[in-house]
Amino acid sequence: MTPADLSRCVVRAVRRAVADGELAGAVAPERVVVERTRPGGVGDYATPAAFQVAKAAGRPPRDVADVLARRLGAEPGIERVEVTGAGFLNFVLPAPSAPVVIADAIGRDVRGRAARVVPADESEPGGPGLRERVVRRSVLRLLSVQGDATEPAPPAVAPVAGRDGDVVARYGADAACWAMLATPARETPSFSDAQLLVQGETSEFFRVRYAHARSRALLRNAEQLGFRPEAGEVDDAPALLRLLADHPLVLEAAAHHRAPERLTRHLVELADALLDFQYRVLPQGDEKPSAAHRARLALAEAAGTVLAGGLALLGTDAPERL
Repeated sequence: MTPADLSRCVVRAVRRAVADGELAGAVAPERVVVERTRPGGVGDYATPAAFQVAKAAGRPPRDVADVLARRLGAEPGIERVEVTGAGFLNFVLPAPSAPVVIADAIGRDVRGRAARVVPADESEPGGPGLRERVVRRSVLRLLSVQGDATEPAPPAVAPVAGRDGDVVARYGADAACWAMLATPARETPSFSDAQLLVQGETSEFFRVRYAHARSRALLRNAEQLGFRPEAGEVDDAPALLRLLADHPLVLEAAAHHRAPERLTRHLVELADALLDFQYRVLPQGDEKPSAAHRARLALAEAAGTVLAGGLALLGTDAPERL
């Protein structure tokens, strides 16, 4: 079971509990938000789904969570379910399978869908209301890839500070957009040359785009060496695999909370993991390409696909070369 499967599994458990009379009167939600457990929490993932169901069921959230935990604990692919607090469901899942994660990441490529979401004001590069438009566009794209075509309610957005002037002219549209989305909408974004103009490790914006460019370079270099990516088990990239497996949940949570900054944080973590992993992808010295190299290359390709898709959802470019 992937983390994305877990969300659907919880919805199914609610529906079955309602149908069997355990949660009579409740209405199963169309989807539930499952997120990474916060530091100090229990298990790998958590959801407040019981709180969504409790009111209609006329039961305390803790009772609803206990009902769901019994059902979900019997699901294949879930190692353990625990109820904490007033009714939070916490899950432990097995380590992700590289071939499944790779296939899912490439199959979920969102670039095409993100490009088709073009609000009427898309051509306006700056001026008053710039940040509000940037945030709304990104939220609209996030909702669209979740299958929600409704126009999002305008979030409360703090504008660009007057002291920062014309940030699009100074930093370029992509870098300015990143800075505006990396900060929660209610907070005033900050802009600095070190973060947005310097092409180096101090810049998160640069690292994300550079990691995508490196994934493409690895594919070009592998082709010159005569081999192509082929999904297989990868046992030396647990952090990268886990981040890729979590990506669908991050998109869902970012859409649900109207919070593009959740996506920017995830892209930075993913980029850093890929940049650390890249040195193990290609053969070294006299090594011949092996099944392990092909599997690592497939993992790097999947990571690059997710980075490109994430940047598209933010309305920024993913260059092939940097």
